[in-house]
Amino acid sequence: MRIGIDLGGTKIEIAALDRDGATVVRRRVPTPPADYAATVARIGELVESVERELGEAGTVGVGTPGSPSPATGLMRNANSTVLNGMPLIADLERRLARPVRIENDANCFALSEASDGSAAGAPCAFGVILGTGVGGGIVANGAIVRGANGIAGEWGHNPLPWPKPEELPGPRCYCGKDGCIETFLSGPAFARDHAAGGGAPLDAAAIVAAADAGDPASVASFERYLDRATRAFAAVINVLDPDVVVLGGGMSNVARLYDAVMRRLPAYVFSDSVSTRVVAAAHGDSSGVRGAAWLWPAT
Repeated sequence: MRIGIDLGGTKIEIAALDRDGATVVRRRVPTPPADYAATVARIGELVESVERELGEAGTVGVGTPGSPSPATGLMRNANSTVLNGMPLIADLERRLARPVRIENDANCFALSEASDGSAAGAPCAFGVILGTGVGGGIVANGAIVRGANGIAGEWGHNPLPWPKPEELPGPRCYCGKDGCIETFLSGPAFARDHAAGGGAPLDAAAIVAAADAGDPASVASFERYLDRATRAFAAVINVLDPDVVVLGGGMSNVARLYDAVMRRLPAYVFSDSVSTRVVAAAHGDSSGVRGAAWLWPAT
């Protein structure tokens, strides 16, 4: 049995997969707010509860915001800042009395979709999370690409490509820089941009619904979002040239985003044609936790 944990800023999700990759248990609990020790304890309790229920122990993989530093083993780059600088792997291994594998949550998402989801069989897949944050992960020939510094795929903390004058210098990001892709494409960033443009204070889903209903301010906000998303994807395609870009996170649920982005990509991709597919995740919001379980091979 393989157990996956998706550690988010507001919720912790656990799933247990059988030998065939089918989910046999899945549940969610709130993440203890700003409490690292309580977070480690809650993960331990979840794993032990699932193992008691199923009557067997399993391997444990964890998807987290940020990632462990190759130099120190400590967490870094997490927008759930309580994790940064903490020895999460060591603390979980101590709590669970077994080896634990940890990957960035976007890497887990990409691995799930490349294993048996929308990118299954693709030689190169780029997995994108457009949620409360913006993340990316790369899977090539079925394996996560981590890179020399363990940050491969971290496109959310590059500047928005081909910025327009009104987009400069860009919003301040939690990472300390201005104009990161995350500050334009996350769900909260979309809502902030809409309000700054004179729209009503709405969340991302409500803005899209209002745009669908013809509200002029919401239509304008969504058009800005589509153009920015296209530019951000095009920059990845120009560097990585993946076969498929798979989207997850709350903004991935906007059905008309896909065709709209595909129509716009040729204006920015350095090619006479664009064969890269931009598609929705097959496993929806369970892809991250499934990918965490996939960090271990079947036993």
